[in-house]
Amino acid sequence: MLPEGTEDLIERALREDIGNGDHTSLSTIPAEAHGGARLLVKGTGVLAGVELAEAICKRFDPGLKLRVLIQDGAQVVPNDVAFTITGSSRSILIVERLVLNFMQRMSGIATLTRRFVHELEGTGCRVLDTRKTTPTLRSIEKWAVRIGGGTNHRHGLYDMVMIKDNHADFAGGIPQAIRAAKAYLAGQALELPIEVETRNLKEVEQVLTEGGIQRIMLDNYGFDDLRKAVERIGGRFPTEASGGITLENARQYALCGVDFISVGALTHSAGSMDLSLKALS
Repeated sequence: MLPEGTEDLIERALREDIGNGDHTSLSTIPAEAHGGARLLVKGTGVLAGVELAEAICKRFDPGLKLRVLIQDGAQVVPNDVAFTITGSSRSILIVERLVLNFMQRMSGIATLTRRFVHELEGTGCRVLDTRKTTPTLRSIEKWAVRIGGGTNHRHGLYDMVMIKDNHADFAGGIPQAIRAAKAYLAGQALELPIEVETRNLKEVEQVLTEGGIQRIMLDNYGFDDLRKAVERIGGRFPTEASGGITLENARQYALCGVDFISVGALTHSAGSMDLSLKALS
């Protein structure tokens, strides 16, 4: 199932690229010409965006037919062919770059996510994404995280109360911020989880004393303090480590006993997989 808003995103992306017409294809390719192309993998990693490619082709020209050979989430290597596409030659050329742009980006995110998932294997810890996404592309990028085996954090500001350091400081402290959040949710008849970011063991104690929340974030902790915090929390609330987590140290964080690690790099620093669309001979 496509994420909500995907059809609108496809429509806007097509308008952005086509404008008043693909004059190169319109001038060089006869309207009646039909042909085919293959999606050629030129990199190594996790394929993502096949389902989106199908939706793009269907939206632009229902006559375009995809024959999917490799599904989203599969590990791929150079010279793999993800799918073939047949139909109007003009249509294939017009959707080519949009399909590639989305798939290259999604595959890069899915590949990096899978690498983190492998690093955490056997620890019971899961990797979360963040809101550090490309504006208007969040649903697509978080979809790619799921394809790579990761877990989505909140989607936006509306589906979780996350009390971070600035919120606590402006509110006069963590206890005050928690109380205000609970009162607000009750007054608005909202049922949203509350997560609280802590910067040290003292703040962990404040959250434990106040209670009434659903997750504790442990931000930029050293490994010793992280282990102490997890032990002190004692399973009363799920725990999330964040800040400075890389592929090289992710397993060390997980072995401290946290339930989640959140990694902004999944979406803000992932590269793109090299893919190309080549005409069938």
